[in-house]
Amino acid sequence: VQLVESGGGLVQPGGSLRLSCAASGFTFSSYVMIWYRQAPGKEREWVTAITNTGGSTNYADSVKGRFTIYRDNAKNTVYLQMNSLKPEDTAVYYCKATGVLTVREYWGQGAQVTVSS
Repeated sequence: VQLVESGGGLVQPGGSLRLSCAASGFTFSSYVMIWYRQAPGKEREWVTAITNTGGSTNYADSVKGRFTIYRDNAKNTVYLQMNSLKPEDTAVYYCKATGVLTVREYWGQGAQVTVSS
């Protein structure tokens, strides 16, 4: 089982990035996908989630209207489009898979996002 994040990097305030989380080793379409982030010195926080079919999404207030989560079950990948980035969005971003019919969950290794001028 693997979740591999990619697409992180350094971006200026107001810029955009798209994170990807590629899954393998499990039935991706049977898992809710969630993005978390952890800033330096802070606890990990929930950012957004998408149901296994992609039919429903939810966002933390801090990112609502700026971030978009979507998934492609044919490619076993979930994405996080981040627009209008702010310095306070700087964090390591993690994707997590949570089973709909099981209690299994899997974590990715994280992707660093730095928003700075």
